[in-house]
Amino acid sequence: MKGIINALKDEVAISLTSTTSVKELEDLKIEILGKKGKLTDIMKGMRNLSKEERPVIGQLANEVRDFITNEIETKMTELKDTEKTIRMNNETIDISLPGRETGTGRLHPITETMDFLKNIFIEMGFDVAAGPELETTFNNFDALNIPETHPSRDLQDTFYIDDNTVLRTHTSPVQIRYMQNKTAPFRMVCPGKVYRSDYDVSHTPMFHQMEGLMVGENISFANLKAILTEFVNKVFGETNVRFRPHFFPFTEPSAEMDVECVICKGKGCRLCKNTGWLEIMGCGMVDPEVLKSVDYDADKISGFAFGMGIERIAMLRHGIDDLRAFYDNDLRFLKQFNF
Repeated sequence: MKGIINALKDEVAISLTSTTSVKELEDLKIEILGKKGKLTDIMKGMRNLSKEERPVIGQLANEVRDFITNEIETKMTELKDTEKTIRMNNETIDISLPGRETGTGRLHPITETMDFLKNIFIEMGFDVAAGPELETTFNNFDALNIPETHPSRDLQDTFYIDDNTVLRTHTSPVQIRYMQNKTAPFRMVCPGKVYRSDYDVSHTPMFHQMEGLMVGENISFANLKAILTEFVNKVFGETNVRFRPHFFPFTEPSAEMDVECVICKGKGCRLCKNTGWLEIMGCGMVDPEVLKSVDYDADKISGFAFGMGIERIAMLRHGIDDLRAFYDNDLRFLKQFNF
């Protein structure tokens, strides 16, 4: 037994000379002094010794354990000091060097465009309203004069939660909620997220819209043209606009508004498909059926509504040709915008 204990002592001494890291030393300590370590096993075997041998071997085992513990602690202090010195040498700071530039957060181009457009309408006397993204089919479709047979109500176009609840497909339901709680006259815009089941170069399942509504007595299409022309001039500078007849279930008459191409100035290019014009938004006079759905007197009250895609405006303002770039989270793309 004495020979085994002394041999273990010599083994530890040799191992300590070749140990070069704190991790290796901790592993060695566990191997020798741990609950299942070599010295622990030896001391468990003392129960088989005679009464005369047990005190002698016990004293020797304690002396060897104390020796190994002290040697390991001394080696541990030495290795920690060495590692600290190496780390400090590698992390030396030259205080004469200029400070490192710290990165700061920036507005996303969609957020910046939404704030930009919203502030234009605020200056023109419009309120800003918001509503839930989870909407009833009544507010999202029925109250807007969209029949049950309309393609936009199909499962492949709209995200249904249940038969009566959808992820809103436009911000128009906010207008319905606003009219249910307000009396005319008023003017409002409602920017926010909307959802449709579509994904390609010009569509994403989630995108942003801003819709507006002006309601009161004697509101005419001339008011619509004046407000929207002023808005477009504030966004793109003085430019030519045109209104083309169109159809929307919730407005009558309806139109699409185009602006002169921001790239070719009306001469024709790839962006405008050689037409010289870019579609900017849909608009029209509020259909009397919509006014009736919120208990307005359509004989006395009239109004106009309009809606535009925020991403569309951002793409035109910044010359971006792929809508999906806004949502790829590519820092190389986002760092181009210093808002």
